[in-house]
Amino acid sequence: MSTLVLVLVGALVVLRVLGKQLTGSFVTAKSLVLMPAILIVIGLGGAVAAVGAARPSEILFFLVDAAVVVGLGLARGATARLSMRDGNLFQKGTPVTIVLWLATIAVRVGAGFLGHALGIEGALTAASALMLFGITIAAQNAMIYFRAQQRRLPLAMAVPRR
Repeated sequence: MSTLVLVLVGALVVLRVLGKQLTGSFVTAKSLVLMPAILIVIGLGGAVAAVGAARPSEILFFLVDAAVVVGLGLARGATARLSMRDGNLFQKGTPVTIVLWLATIAVRVGAGFLGHALGIEGALTAASALMLFGITIAAQNAMIYFRAQQRRLPLAMAVPRR
């Protein structure tokens, strides 16, 4: 996939996720798993092919980048408000959640520039962009699921019709 396509897909994903964070959404098993799984699978396709040609420094840079976006995802999940609406689990981002999303985007962009400045850019860096967005969303959703389980809040069975 070309870099432009990756950037456009990433931007659309972020806009969709941020929109749901601002307006809130019901939490179903499908909503927790589907988008991150799709992004991770698509990203893995390109990343697996790129790993063979990647230098050890690029692989290390990727692993550090992944750890950072996992931490940011967990932090975002910890800041989301969880409540029950119509007997279904509902989540909505807080201002802190939005700031953490902006920090996530800044970290991803900054990692690209840092990798370039350090000469650690390559096919893996470009190919892993969607996978890293999937990983950070998966971490956020895992935290939301964990918090719901701790509070004994059941997941919504399906998104209620309005």
